[in-house]
Amino acid sequence: MADPRGFLKVRERSLPERRPVPVRIKDWKEVYEEQQLSDLQQQAGRCMDCGIPFCHQGCPLGNLIPEWNTLAWRGDWPDASDRLHATNNFPEFTGRLCPAPCETACVLSISQPAVTIKQIEVTTVEQAFAEGTVEPQPPERLTGRTVAVVGSGPAGLAAAQQLTRAGHTVAVFERADKPGGLLRYGIPEFKMEKSIVDRRIDQMTAEGTRFRCNTEIGKDITWAQLRARYDAVIVAIGSTVPRDLPVQGRELDRFVQAMDFLPPANRVALGEQVTDQVTAEGKHVVVIGGGDTGADCIGTSLRQGAKSVTSLEIMPRPGDERSEAHPWPTYPMIFRVASAHEEGGERVYAISTKEAIDDGTGKLRALRVAEVRSGDNGFEEVEGTEREIDADLVLLAMGFLGPLTESLVSDLGVELDERSNVRRDADFMSSVPGVFVAGDAGRGQSLIVWAIAEGRAAAHGVDAFLSGGHSDLPAPIAPTDRPLTV
Repeated sequence: MADPRGFLKVRERSLPERRPVPVRIKDWKEVYEEQQLSDLQQQAGRCMDCGIPFCHQGCPLGNLIPEWNTLAWRGDWPDASDRLHATNNFPEFTGRLCPAPCETACVLSISQPAVTIKQIEVTTVEQAFAEGTVEPQPPERLTGRTVAVVGSGPAGLAAAQQLTRAGHTVAVFERADKPGGLLRYGIPEFKMEKSIVDRRIDQMTAEGTRFRCNTEIGKDITWAQLRARYDAVIVAIGSTVPRDLPVQGRELDRFVQAMDFLPPANRVALGEQVTDQVTAEGKHVVVIGGGDTGADCIGTSLRQGAKSVTSLEIMPRPGDERSEAHPWPTYPMIFRVASAHEEGGERVYAISTKEAIDDGTGKLRALRVAEVRSGDNGFEEVEGTEREIDADLVLLAMGFLGPLTESLVSDLGVELDERSNVRRDADFMSSVPGVFVAGDAGRGQSLIVWAIAEGRAAAHGVDAFLSGGHSDLPAPIAPTDRPLTV
């Protein structure tokens, strides 16, 4: 235990301050100020080191949270970093982007605010980078076996790093011009600056991982050709087929999927030139979808100079406290305020879009919406609530239906499950021997912490496959170990 009386002496939860809204919406830098190390160490001392640490139950990576909390409290940053990296390849990603189900499972949160696990995590890894203790770990010997990883998001990167360190020769294929997947072009700079991704790519390159960008499998190379060239293939292509909005007027101009809006915005924020970019500047923007991607669209639109931003969500507003449907230590559906929500715009709940209205020239002018409530046959319109919302640009952030698998199925004949994801067994292998699946492509749209955990588990399966049945790599999860929830 860090401080046996820490949770009694320090009862309040303390996090870094966010930069003032008028300042931060004028740039693309991360929104948080630095926190004093002494303050953070005091927060780490609140960890109770429970007899049964339920924070482990909340984390699919099996992070050793009480251990690195204690080490952070002591200021032993090198050992804290070792404990952190023992279960997580990229704690600087999860420490910024994960919604922290570990914190909602914290035993202290039964009667007090939870330990600031996520902030302790990101501070620990940043201290390690600052002190130069995060170094490349190239393998001592090579196995002579080769692995292709398709997709360079968190699942693909985690699998690639594990397998490279095991001695296999790994090539990561990415259809974009730089590796990182949605970490690079889907996540805005104000949530995670891309220098954070670059330094991990540099580490992996120094370890021996090879990156093949501007290469789309199924187009530039067939899946069958890739399978013939490599001893094993990992499919980590994510879940990228967006959910659409089937309403009258959907064909009008200025309806844009979130993942067609955010990547160009990220490129411009990084100083790149983008032709035909759709921006929110001077527009009444409506974001349909109330999740993380919707919040990213809000923050991006405000930084681009939107005239107004309205966020629509068909579900009712969550409560401020846990409901009986989400008892501790499960992850509760509660009302949350992201940094983007603080910056402006209006959030509207329990509302459905009925029609997109033309301005007479084929362009969008407004949305006709109505309030809804749950009924016997799903959502029912509340009579007398119909109204119009000004809309020059509608951003669709309603989630994803599954991975792009057409060429994968036609080239290799892999089987899909009932949710259109790639079917895999407990070792993360698809119906085609030697072809493995990790992350959203097999699990469905989920969290970054799940992606990294699945990448590590898939690497274990690949290593065992290539090594004749045994692997020393960790296997933190299996597809059927947990329900498909947060």
